[in-house]
Amino acid sequence: MNSPPILPQLTVKAILLGIILSAVLAGANAYLGLFAGLTVSASIPAAVISMAILRMFKNSNILENNIVQTAASAGESLAAGVIFTIPALIIFGYWDVFDYWWVSAIAGLGGLLGVLFTIPLRRSLIVEQKLAYPEGVATAEVLKVGDDPSGGIRYLAMAAVTGALIKFCSTGLHAITGAAQTARYFGNSTIGFLGINLSPALISVGFIVGLNISVLIFAGGAISWYVGIPIFSAFFLDSSPDLAAMFAAGDSAEDLAGAIWSQQIRYLGVGAMVVGGVWALISMRASLFDGVRSGLAQYKAGPSVATSHTDMDVPMKFVLVGIAVFVIPIFVLYQNIVGQLTVSFAMTLIMVVAGFLFSSVAGYMAGLVGSSNNPISGITIATILFASLVLLAMLGTDSVVGPSAAIMIGGVVCCAAAIAGDNMQDLKAGYILGATPWKQQVMQAVGTVSAVLVIAPILNLLLQAYGIGVPTAEHPNPLAAPQATLMASVAQGVFHGGLPWTMAFIGAVVGVLIIVADEALKSRGSSFRMPVLAVAVGIYLPLELSSAILVGGLVAHFAARVHAKRGVDGEKSMRHGMLFAAGLITGEALVGILMAIPIVKSGNPDVFALDESLQFGGGVGLAVIAVVCIWMYRVSAAKES
Repeated sequence: MNSPPILPQLTVKAILLGIILSAVLAGANAYLGLFAGLTVSASIPAAVISMAILRMFKNSNILENNIVQTAASAGESLAAGVIFTIPALIIFGYWDVFDYWWVSAIAGLGGLLGVLFTIPLRRSLIVEQKLAYPEGVATAEVLKVGDDPSGGIRYLAMAAVTGALIKFCSTGLHAITGAAQTARYFGNSTIGFLGINLSPALISVGFIVGLNISVLIFAGGAISWYVGIPIFSAFFLDSSPDLAAMFAAGDSAEDLAGAIWSQQIRYLGVGAMVVGGVWALISMRASLFDGVRSGLAQYKAGPSVATSHTDMDVPMKFVLVGIAVFVIPIFVLYQNIVGQLTVSFAMTLIMVVAGFLFSSVAGYMAGLVGSSNNPISGITIATILFASLVLLAMLGTDSVVGPSAAIMIGGVVCCAAAIAGDNMQDLKAGYILGATPWKQQVMQAVGTVSAVLVIAPILNLLLQAYGIGVPTAEHPNPLAAPQATLMASVAQGVFHGGLPWTMAFIGAVVGVLIIVADEALKSRGSSFRMPVLAVAVGIYLPLELSSAILVGGLVAHFAARVHAKRGVDGEKSMRHGMLFAAGLITGEALVGILMAIPIVKSGNPDVFALDESLQFGGGVGLAVIAVVCIWMYRVSAAKES
């Protein structure tokens, strides 16, 4: 019996389309991450766009579409690794702008190492352990039903236009308010807070990650805003002279709550993140060793004539040589920063060890909770904290470059971990579809390089238009960049003091308690789980963001219940809803980037703003978001033909 022919994969049109989509999605996710602190997988929308475009060619196939989404998703993943770390150098004043070559070197070397680090793990995690990789499975399903992608494109396009219009009306015209929130004092100083961000992109994030994760993110926010802040404001306000002065001066409850969260309470998230990262390593130790052992055994055995093309990775000798080659410029980069060979060697060693271990963690965790919930924040915080302590011992507290050096280490590791999780997700889709692993791994590298070429200019555009992290007279409401702000605080806190270690310790205890609860749920076989890193994300996000994410999760839950009543799997019957959510995110993010161009050119952040008489309050914004949620629900709950 003849074996089926091997379909073309690395075709010219697939490579070119993958490069373009990687660059576009890198820009969109960079904006979303700086704005909300969260990013989502772009594999499904990239797959749908690819199907719509490639079907215009006479000869195209499912594996070409898989190659395109492999490259495209690399762009959004690399953007996450960059925006979670590199803006910290802007936040604490080490850089004034994003230097093109420095950003490209950190992102490119980290991303390519992420590809190489995960190659030995593919067989163990995907083939042998058969981890779920939910977004990889979903992408494969979308590609398999790609004979008629027009319906999916329709929902994606409608949502993109809607997200773009709402974003323009909110941020550009100021016709509607971007958030609805209120806070008040109870008693002498205890603060109560309510708020929701009126962003379709955040609603969509909640829809994509689902109710379980959305509830956990909101629970983290509740720990901060309904437990931590009220207790601190009632009993410990005098321990912080700055915060006590704000209260004495009669500052609003809303302003004081934000200051307490920023200076104290969000460090609960640091402790929980560190515990979560360590626990992830412990949980996957057997898989990590098995993957390394399997890769080395394959290298020693050499190529086999009986090996199917669906089981062929990039040869291990190329992996090892590639890692060695990339480590050299990283050492040179670090030497350029600190100017001491011993310190540069220590930084490089930390980067290599942490990069491999945490890329493995990210690859494993993506198999459990998906790339959108990849724990790269906790991974990077743990890396920066450890690197800062080592550098503190070597450089001393007077070091000017110490915090920046720690961020440079964290930036490479974060990019590697982000790409690693995405790489494994794509390889899972390819495994289901019968793709050739080494071709996907090559295309992952191509997508990484494509995103590297555009990420620094996009960051500079956003910096000039909106500001990042720190409010200034020119940019009073900058992009929050919550992860990068947190990374900057950790690195500076270790070197210069002021890091609230008590809060971090309490957060670590909270993390341990969550792990215990999750293990109890696991032992009972519960479908509801409590991954500690999801809660930790909520702890250091502003509550208004967590609230919006929860709303999206509830929309997804109720739509899935409708499908369940029909006797079908709700998770697999909401492709149009997923595409609708992805469209809202894409439209909002791209308009945010496009609006930056005239803002920078004019030097006026309110260049599009309407007269105040035409600007409406939060009530109109709430009504608009309610309509979007109802529309998303109807699209998601509709019976697919």
